[in-house]
Amino acid sequence: MSGPLHVGVVGAGAWGTALAQTAARAGHAVTLWAFEPGLAESLETTRENALYLPGVRLEPAIRATGSLAALTGADALLLVTPAQHLRPVAAALAGHGAGPVPAAICAKGLEQGTDKLLSVVLAEAFPAALPAILSGPSFAIDVARGLPTALTLAVTDPEAGRTLLRAVGLPTFRPYLSDDLVGAQIGGAVKNVLAIACGIVDGKGLGASARAALIARGFAEMSRLAVALGGRAETLAGLSGLGDLVLTASSPQSRNYSLGVKLGQGETLDAVLGGRRSVTEGVLTSGAVADLAERLGVDMPISTAVAAIVCKQMSLDAAIGGLLSRPFRSET
Repeated sequence: MSGPLHVGVVGAGAWGTALAQTAARAGHAVTLWAFEPGLAESLETTRENALYLPGVRLEPAIRATGSLAALTGADALLLVTPAQHLRPVAAALAGHGAGPVPAAICAKGLEQGTDKLLSVVLAEAFPAALPAILSGPSFAIDVARGLPTALTLAVTDPEAGRTLLRAVGLPTFRPYLSDDLVGAQIGGAVKNVLAIACGIVDGKGLGASARAALIARGFAEMSRLAVALGGRAETLAGLSGLGDLVLTASSPQSRNYSLGVKLGQGETLDAVLGGRRSVTEGVLTSGAVADLAERLGVDMPISTAVAAIVCKQMSLDAAIGGLLSRPFRSET
């Protein structure tokens, strides 16, 4: 179709708001769904998401709503709910009669309890959706301000890919196409777990050399898991894997990295999470990653150590000691 699209953005956190800004700047009508009571009304009244993305004025083409039914008939959906909320929200969308529609999953994680990829969750809860994954190195505030950003858009349906490119593509927001949904998802999920580990290294004062080594060995872990699930190693070497890992594992803006820093400095997990409004996906994903690795026989010692730490099964010092005492082996 020609002309402006109707783009539905499901989730009005910082990332959802930033993507709504992007779609509006691309010339489309945007409906932004907010879960929190009163948030949609606040967005409409103040034209600012003071709760999650303060200081950014909403584009005129964005309309906020608290009703998922308002997204029925959208030409494209951007699913920006936290990973653990995707199933009920997708099922609710299906229940409102949404037909076949390109639906880009913009959250990063695995489903707790089932260890399933989010694309599998979407297929089960909303079978009519044409699945895609939008993932890569991107901070919401950078995107909201229109700063240059590049991501992976993994999609297997060519027409759905063209629609989603139209929905968000801009000179300053550049999706690179892939058909590897598995690789794009594993990169996004595992990098959050590794970012916690990198934060712990810095919080403990173990040095930049240790952090660099952890990033490299962590990248090997995520690549092994992706390939074991049918993804491609080349995808992990791109934006949704290595690119996102480098950003998330080294910046205080990263919720996962900053949580790791505080853990390394001696704060408890409960204290850190208690002071946050936004979800720290790596905490919720680490156990699923460790379970999946064990089931598939994939060696992921760093990710497994993070899972043990956040599940309070192992102290930081014991986890670090365990990693440093592993037998010497070939790098490849």
